[in-house]
Amino acid sequence: MVDISSGMDGLAAPPAVRPKSGRDDRIMLAFVIMIGLYLIVALALPLGMMLWKSTEVRSFSFAAVEAEVDTGAGFVALGTLEASAARLGLSDEVAQARRGPSLTAAQMFPRGNFEGEPVVGARLRIVGDMLGGSLEIGGKKFAQDEWAEVDSTGLRRLVIRAGTITSFANFKEYFGNPALTQSITNSFVVSLVTTLITVFLAFGFAYSLHRTCMRFKGFFQTIATVPILVPSLLAGLSLVYLFGNQGLAKGLLFGGSIYGFWGIVLGCVFFTFPHAMLIISTALRISDARLYEAARVLQASPTRTFFTVTLPGARYGLISAAFVVFTLTITEFGVPKVVGGSFNVLALDIYKQVVGQQNFAMGAVVSVILLIPAVFAFAVDRYVTARQVALLSARAVPYSPAPDRLYDISAFFFCCIVTAFLLTILLVSQYASLIKFWPYNTELTLRHFSFQGVDGGGWASYFNSLELSLLVAVIGTAVVFVGAYLVEKGRGFGWARGALQFLAMMPMAIPGMVLGLSYIFFFNNASNPLGFIYGTMTILVVSTITHFYTVSHLTAMTALKAMDREFESVSASLKQPMTRMFSRISMPICSPTLLDIASYFFVNAMTTVSAVVFLYAPGTTLAAVAALNMDDAGQIQGAAAMCMLIFYTNLFARLVHAGLTRALIGSQAWRKR
Repeated sequence: MVDISSGMDGLAAPPAVRPKSGRDDRIMLAFVIMIGLYLIVALALPLGMMLWKSTEVRSFSFAAVEAEVDTGAGFVALGTLEASAARLGLSDEVAQARRGPSLTAAQMFPRGNFEGEPVVGARLRIVGDMLGGSLEIGGKKFAQDEWAEVDSTGLRRLVIRAGTITSFANFKEYFGNPALTQSITNSFVVSLVTTLITVFLAFGFAYSLHRTCMRFKGFFQTIATVPILVPSLLAGLSLVYLFGNQGLAKGLLFGGSIYGFWGIVLGCVFFTFPHAMLIISTALRISDARLYEAARVLQASPTRTFFTVTLPGARYGLISAAFVVFTLTITEFGVPKVVGGSFNVLALDIYKQVVGQQNFAMGAVVSVILLIPAVFAFAVDRYVTARQVALLSARAVPYSPAPDRLYDISAFFFCCIVTAFLLTILLVSQYASLIKFWPYNTELTLRHFSFQGVDGGGWASYFNSLELSLLVAVIGTAVVFVGAYLVEKGRGFGWARGALQFLAMMPMAIPGMVLGLSYIFFFNNASNPLGFIYGTMTILVVSTITHFYTVSHLTAMTALKAMDREFESVSASLKQPMTRMFSRISMPICSPTLLDIASYFFVNAMTTVSAVVFLYAPGTTLAAVAALNMDDAGQIQGAAAMCMLIFYTNLFARLVHAGLTRALIGSQAWRKR
């Protein structure tokens, strides 16, 4: 008898069997590639173009141009402009670039003379590589070694067009300007102070909601989410009406000004508060009552229990909230634009460089600098989240707070103070939009909602925002959910799904203004075949979906992870195509999440400013941008009216979302089993 088992150790392992790709796998791979290409075109390539533009420096190729001058005795060779730069008074390339994209012969011979002699004529020719520049007279370009000659009356017509070189000179110029570099310090200080204040308030508020038995929790929680429904610049407008030069409560500043550091901080606290509160609430909502019971048995004081049980359990939520607030603040544009005054921050510098000075290269430099802390904060937040461990095990007992009169009353008054701050900001803006002429005529009127004679587009801008929001909600939800489904439920092609997941996470680390500026460089390029979408509603839809892609993607992933993979196994065993599984099982189960994603896209599309402020055209002005333009023009009451119109629209959208969600859940009988 042969012992087969004794010889098994000497046999080579059988080759791994690779499953054969079927029709469903090929369809899924095709969709992975399609959505991946979308994210590459809508995010990766524009960012790459912006990074390249930040190193692009306009340069006059002095070594490539030869000059001769005639002072009455015939032309005298001066050699190349590089060799004769000192004699002609030409400075370095970067300094020349600051003077403009061209250099005329008149600038080479100021006052029409050369070394004390009157210039009768001059001529130039190209003898080397112009790096994309040109030599022109009256628009006519000259070829290599062809003389471009003018007399004394035509010196201004002889022009050298600057080319471009790749250099870090733009960064050197930026860091060499104290007025610009001060913005970095200002941004970090504002962000740190805002983070400390907001996280403290948000933690106290969330703690009151989940660890006390105070009354009216539902009311407080609803009011806490109000800032999400309004553009961030509404906070700035309300602060102007409260503490501006003619503000209702100007005396409370004791001679100080709301324009500057504290104005930006207060405005940023308002619009970042709900984000921090929701994150910390999630961390505090999940806790194990056995830990508190153990602390009570060990006779630990409430203070010791707080620092040894509550805070450690919520530490990941606190860290995540801190980085979210920091990122939102350092990239914020609306609030500094309204109440910043002369206190510059990075996001405002980008706007000033691009819109104010048309210096796109320097705007790209500031964008790169702003990108660094945003990416760092995102990376640290992802690292902290990855280290988070489960706080509830199968044996855990949900924590229910016990009534404590002192704690409950203290929590109630704390929430009242925070809620009063949030409601004051909102109601002041509403009041200002109804006043006939602030502060001289306080009669109530609706005329500011007609938007007649104001900058920004008025009702046309509002309807543009409605169109944008609906398109983003429908298209964005479809793209995001399909992408998340492919990543989470896909089979095979792990490298492609991993790449798609990486691309899907990128938008969270990209500030809106950086994304908008990168779109200018990428889509407003003559060589880009997709350039036809620049200045249309399409580019606004693409930029908005891309800007808010990550949060929606993570929401969809969370819902899909909750579905057991047995669904796919059963579907495969019954030989059902992937499309039927997707439409009959996955979508119905995740339908409430689809509504959540659509609502998220709609609300953010109505309120966004930073991602679209560089991309709109006269016919595609949006409501939030119109409010910004009204504020620029001094039409603050019209701006407040537009912000309130956005608020009521988003409030109505949230009510519709709540009603649809309830009806949907009620119609799905399987949820009641």
